[in-house]
Parts: sequence; structure tokens; C-alpha cells
Amino acid sequence: MTIPIFEACRKRSRTPKIYGLQTFAHPGCPIAPTGPFRNNIRIFLEQCAEPEAYNIEGMPVWCTFLAHENRGFLLPLYTIEEHVKHSVRPLCDHCRCTGWSHHLVSQRKYHMIIPVDEEWNKPLDDGVFDLQTHLLHGLIHCNGFGHLLCINGIEGGSKFLYGREIMDLWDRICTNLHARKITVEDVSKKRLMDLRLLHGVAYGHPWFGRWGYRFCQGSFGVIELKYEKAVEILSSLELNKIIQDFSTTSQYRDLKHMFRHYRDLSETRLVTMRDLLRFILTLKSRVPFQREKAVSCTLPPSSSSSRTMTRTALQNKTFAKEKSVKCRKFSNVAANLDSRWPIRRLEYAANVVVSALKEKKATNASINAGMTRQEARDAARLHIGDTGLIDYVLKWMNNVTVEGLIVRRAVNPMTRVLEYTIQEMENDVQVNDAEPEIVPKPLSLPAVMPGIDVYKDVAYLYNNVLLGYPESELVRLASQTVLDCKNFVKEWPFVDEEDELLRFICRVVPNFCDLETGLTSEIPPGEIIVLPLYATVGDLKAEVQTAMRDTYCVTEQLVVTDIEGMEGIEDREVLFGAVESGSELWLGGIGADLGTELKYEGGADNWTVRCRCGARDDDGERMVACDICEIWQHTRCSGIGDAEAVPPLFVCDGCCTSLAPSRAHYGFEFEGLTPMDELGMEEMY
Repeated sequence: MTIPIFEACRKRSRTPKIYGLQTFAHPGCPIAPTGPFRNNIRIFLEQCAEPEAYNIEGMPVWCTFLAHENRGFLLPLYTIEEHVKHSVRPLCDHCRCTGWSHHLVSQRKYHMIIPVDEEWNKPLDDGVFDLQTHLLHGLIHCNGFGHLLCINGIEGGSKFLYGREIMDLWDRICTNLHARKITVEDVSKKRLMDLRLLHGVAYGHPWFGRWGYRFCQGSFGVIELKYEKAVEILSSLELNKIIQDFSTTSQYRDLKHMFRHYRDLSETRLVTMRDLLRFILTLKSRVPFQREKAVSCTLPPSSSSSRTMTRTALQNKTFAKEKSVKCRKFSNVAANLDSRWPIRRLEYAANVVVSALKEKKATNASINAGMTRQEARDAARLHIGDTGLIDYVLKWMNNVTVEGLIVRRAVNPMTRVLEYTIQEMENDVQVNDAEPEIVPKPLSLPAVMPGIDVYKDVAYLYNNVLLGYPESELVRLASQTVLDCKNFVKEWPFVDEEDELLRFICRVVPNFCDLETGLTSEIPPGEIIVLPLYATVGDLKAEVQTAMRDTYCVTEQLVVTDIEGMEGIEDREVLFGAVESGSELWLGGIGADLGTELKYEGGADNWTVRCRCGARDDDGERMVACDICEIWQHTRCSGIGDAEAVPPLFVCDGCCTSLAPSRAHYGFEFEGLTPMDELGMEEMY
């Protein structure tokens, strides 16, 4: 394999240092810093990175070259230092949406970026912070709190790196530089499946949980206890109970066949949904072997030859060409429907579905690339919040024309699942709005054959059991609760290591944190201070003062005056023996710039969130403010669909109650409950 980055290396005045990708940032490789992150990052840039000859919007750029020890390619890891006073976005939206609005604004942010493969030989461009195509984009404030913003592996845009290799690298860097907390918004998908739901059920934690990321903050008022209970409900679904509940559905035979197949393969007993999903996911690395075994386990010896030929024919067979049918314009179909939605909403939903089908067809080499009903529903759900509208439109989308394309609905011979496809209009296609639509009769197809494609089997279970469980509000709400939890966090706890150094967590007490002058009652996290054994009380005050001035905008002129509990100790007294290493200390100070706009990462605290779901802070979801009380709440909780515009005048339920008592809670009694409230609290606790 060629080493694509060497061309960039040749252009440098001197040969850069190259580090091993799989060993970089291991303890002591290449550095072993002992201080807090604000100091360690400077050591990292000085010893492990080289400055680039350009900058990004005035921000300096460094580059570290990493070579893959086994596969022989070289890649760049860029570090960009962003000074917030010169930044167009000094405040951090990621802090605000993860519950860190009370953090003081850090003076510097450090972006660590591995660009997409094709950009390895090119300098970074302006706007690099806004791209979602990077293989890695992490941001760490100089106080050690940060966010993993983007990660893409082989199935997400790279030809060389797996996602787990990138995560291993990122985790080692954070550990080596002594990061304190790192958050991630998990919206990763695989074959249209949300991995936070799939891995939550299979392993009890998201994909990022392999590296220690745990629940941070849920959207729509979901707390950690509700999240854990929802995962438990889905994970503990018994396979025998699932078969019983699906006995009257069309999926009954396929599920029963799939469960029996994997139970026969497993050496241990598969009882619950977690057992089954975890076992199937372990087979993905052995797909060729599994396919062969699936055939031998599924077919009787006497008929294996003939059935193998039948299966091969089905694999090579495209959708059977339908007889010529008369198509109708969907706009005319919508006009004749007795629907509670206006025609324009029906047409908009149809256009969204067609756009999704066009995108699927453009990215799939197969001319018959289609989408299952669940896939089309999920794709439309990204733009339309009303699932009832989506289901209603999908019901009528067959042999109709939308945007000059014919939408057809037929059963895929291989998967035995109903799929939607699009095709260009041909000359022999008749468009007649007077004739009723003709739905082709489904073909008689073979059952689902498990083991051929394990991810297809997982997707079948995901769509039909986790998302489509028949007549079970409990399972539906548990799945929605897990999907509403996107923010996860990893914490590196403060540890007083056994070496010849003193470590403290130092907080500034509220002699300048006056509520009337602008600081909130919630004290920001303290700073980690590292001193030698011979340090004095005066050295501690000086170091805290230097750290606070170097780290936060609001404390650039801070003067530390005293240490709580050590008022009678002179500055020249040695700390060792007077205070225990690893303690949390409170210090007094004056000179904080309380008038600066760069005070809190969440910005000015002049708005209030109080939603019926229980949310009391911004969680990153779409919100609307009441025009009377000016309190913010989620549009979803207020009955406003994701695709709907916010009405010019919005009045919340509470204000409606006060204005018109006779209409109090009209239509909102059930909608006001949070998802896990609806689960039935008596069943949970």
C-alpha cells in the first residue's frame, strides 16, 4: 500500500517526526505529562507536533504524523488553537446542550482533526470546524472539558481506518493529556439503525460505551433512571414471549424460524432479546463461514441441491416486471382522500419520501434499489414529526407519480419485505386520474433465510421487534426513551498519584461570586493545581491565580487573597504537612470581570426552559417560547411537528388555562406525560 502523505512530508524544510498510530499516546509515548490539561497540551504541541506554514482564520495550526504499523500508510493529526476572544463563536453550544451552561468561558479551545482520506495531502481550509466528514474532530477547552464532535471510520468515509481505531487513538490522547470530561452526541447509524438503541439493548451501553462513555443528559426530560429502565425493558424481552405476541402477525413465521436458527447455532441458551442480538453481532466477523453453515442448517440433505439452485435463482432475480398499470398523480389522489391533513401536507410528505428514494437509488449501484416501509418511514421522520401523516401517505403511495417519477410498491423476492421503488416515466405508462389505483398482487415468496446476512437479520429484529412490537405501548415508549438519549460522557476522575508532587482541586469561593452582580449560585468546576513537595502557601496562591487568569476570560485580572481554613498560616509556610495532597481547597479572590459577555458557556442566563416533559434546560432539541410567559418548551411536546413552522402566535398550555379555565388542558392530558411516565411508573419502581 502506498503512503499518500509522504508527498506532503517532502515539501517540509526538515523531515518531521513520525509516530506509530496504534501506540501513540500510550503512557510515556512520546510524552508523560504530569500536570493539568492546560499545561499538557502546550507540552504536546511543543514536543509532538510541528507548526504549519498557514493558519485558519488567524488560528495557528500544528500537525502530527501517524503511521499505521501494520497497513503502512501515514496520516496527519492536526491541532488548531482557537482563542475565543478572536473567534466568531466564542461560546460553546455543545456545553450548553450537555448541561455545562454554568461553566466559565475558557480562553482557548483546541481542535484535533483527522480529515477525510482525500484531504491528507492538502492544507486545511477555512470552515473546517463545520465539516462533518472528518475522520476525527475533537474539541477540548483549556480547562480539560471537551466534546467528541465527529468520528467516521471505514463505513463512514475512510478507506484506511476503522472507527474503533480512531476511537482508540482519541481515548489515548485524552487520557495522556489528562482531559477531565469528554462528551459525545451519539447519532451514529448502521444500515439506518440507531446504534445507541441497538447496542443499548445488546450490551447495555452505546457503541461509545466500549471506551467508558455513559449517560450524560437525556433529551425531553429523560433522566438516567428512566434511561436505564428503558434499556432493561427492551433487553429483557423473552424470545418465547415475543413469538407468542407475534402469533397473529405476518412476521410470526419469520421470527420463529430466525430464533430457532440462531438457537441451534449458539452453544449457550438464548433466552432474551439481549442474548440473541449479542450473539448475532458476534457473528459479523465470521460472515463467510456463517453463510455456509446457515445453508447446511436450514436445508434438509435430500433437497439441498434443488433448494440451493432455487435460492441462487432468487438472488440473481430482480423484481418481477409488473403488468402495465395505470398510474395516477399523487396530487389528485390526495385531493380525493377524506383526510384530516390538508392536501399540501400530504403532497409535502410524498415529496419527502420520493427524495429519500432518489437518494437511496443514487447511492446504490442496483437499479432496483428500494426502501422498506420502515426505512422510508425513518427517512421521512427526519423531516416530518407527525408519524401518523407519514403512515397515511405511505399507505397510498403505489402506482402514483410524484415529481415526474413513478412510485411503486412490491414485495422484494429476497427479503420478503414490502419495498418502495421509483422509476422514470416511460412512453407506455398511462397516467389516468379517473381510474382507481391498481395494487399488484404480492408474489408467493420464500421465508426469510437467517444467517445469509447477519446485519439484515439484525435490521429485521430492530424494525419489527424494537420499533414495531404489536400492541405494546410499553415497548414503544421504552424504545423512544432510549432514542431520546443522545448525550454521553466519559470522566477521568481526579486522582492523587503516588509521586513527589502535590495535587489539589481549587475553587474560588463566592466572595466575588455575588448573585446580584451576575454570577449564578452553581459554582463552576474547580481547577487542578499541581505543585512540587516543597511548595509553600504563597506558591499555592500564586499558582491558582496564574491558572485562573490563564484559563478563563472572567478571571483574567483575578487576585487570590486567602485560602479558606488557612487564614492563620503565613505564605512562607510549606504546604507539605499542613494540608493533605488530593484535598479540595476554597480560595478567596477579587478582581473578576463580572461585566464581560464571555462569562458562561451557556451565554446570558436570561431565558427559562420549563417543558411538560420535565426539561428545565436547553437539551439541543427544537424549542418555542410562549408569547405571554416567554417560557421555552419543546415543539414536539407542544404538538408542533418537526416539519411544521412555529405559529406566529404561540401560547402555552399554562397560559391557555389561565386565560380560558373552561378549556383547561383541552387535548393535553395524555400529551403532557413524559415517555417513561407513560410506561407506568408502578411497573418500573
